[in-house]
Amino acid sequence: MSPTPLLSVRWTDHVTGSRGHLVIDRLVRGVASGGLRMREGCTAEEVAGLARGMTMKEALHYDPSARYVPLGGAKGGIDCDPRSPEAYGVLVRYLRAMRPYVERFWTTGEDLGLTQDLVDRAAAEAGLVSSVQAVYPLLEDEAEARKRLADAFAIEVDGIGLDELVGGLGVAESVLVALDRAGRAYEGTRVSLQGLGTMGGATARFLARAGLRVVAVADVRGTIANPEGLDVEALLAARDAHGTVDRSALRPGDREEPRDAWLSADAEVLVPAAVSYAIDSVNQERITARWIAEAANMPILPEAEEALASRGVTVLPDVVVNSCTNAWWWWTLFGDIEADAGQAFDRVRQAMRTLVGGMLDRAEADGTSPRAAAHALVEERLPVIAERYGWY
Repeated sequence: MSPTPLLSVRWTDHVTGSRGHLVIDRLVRGVASGGLRMREGCTAEEVAGLARGMTMKEALHYDPSARYVPLGGAKGGIDCDPRSPEAYGVLVRYLRAMRPYVERFWTTGEDLGLTQDLVDRAAAEAGLVSSVQAVYPLLEDEAEARKRLADAFAIEVDGIGLDELVGGLGVAESVLVALDRAGRAYEGTRVSLQGLGTMGGATARFLARAGLRVVAVADVRGTIANPEGLDVEALLAARDAHGTVDRSALRPGDREEPRDAWLSADAEVLVPAAVSYAIDSVNQERITARWIAEAANMPILPEAEEALASRGVTVLPDVVVNSCTNAWWWWTLFGDIEADAGQAFDRVRQAMRTLVGGMLDRAEADGTSPRAAAHALVEERLPVIAERYGWY
């Protein structure tokens, strides 16, 4: 796989001066998939890395017997604080500028700093039919497929949308597979998370419901910790649209600690589910966890991962762990599953059991890391995808 992306676009907002980026890493059947993030400090290099990750996620979920057609990888990014009063206007102008790409090549959706509702509203204001309209020509029955996806997005389970839950379930299932292989009981296994937004919140719910004890959660205001276990459902109900928890919901045993305290929490499982580059070669020394599940994209720098591996810490890589949000969109749109929470959850669990188990088997057989094993699986599948569907 060539290290050079197919297309890189840079954009400057004429109103605020904010910078934006679009990277199309590869096209399969003329289309690429990847979300749009908004965060202060977002760079072209970051977006390029995320786009390459999307190419890998698409390849890893390739199933020749499924209706889901693998796509290429892409990513968009805007250097702007999503909490800024100017953020929505910047988003609309960015999508208006990127409209030709969204219409023909790039299917996108929510990512860090943005919700799908906000992306949909801004896309409509920018004159787009949908943020995923580029994939419509690949569908057998566009009207039926669009209705199925809309119905799926309307489903809520215990107060949280299905579209939010599927990604976190994939992360949680990755953790459970790793625990199963190590013979570790769920009960009593402690978890610390950075981020209680879309991915982190759903991950916390599913891990808690599986019997693990969530002992620390970090948001922009700090870390909330309780060694006896946090009330995950109460925290989920008390968070805002950006995943910040209203501290009035804390119980007497909960305590507030610094923002980075989640790193050194006394826990077996660490879940970075917020920003990229959260763990570096310095702060990795504070980690005592046995497993790290990358719910966020690119949360661990390569040199930090090497140091962690030398200490016996297993990193479950983002390209596998957080891949189910993207896959669920396409399973639903192409008709592999209906707009049904039970079908979605079953499909995610089955897919992640197979994918994570295969990755860990490959790592053990090759004597490599899980990330290296995931890369090896991608390199085996890409030629097959290229031959069958076309690759640019």
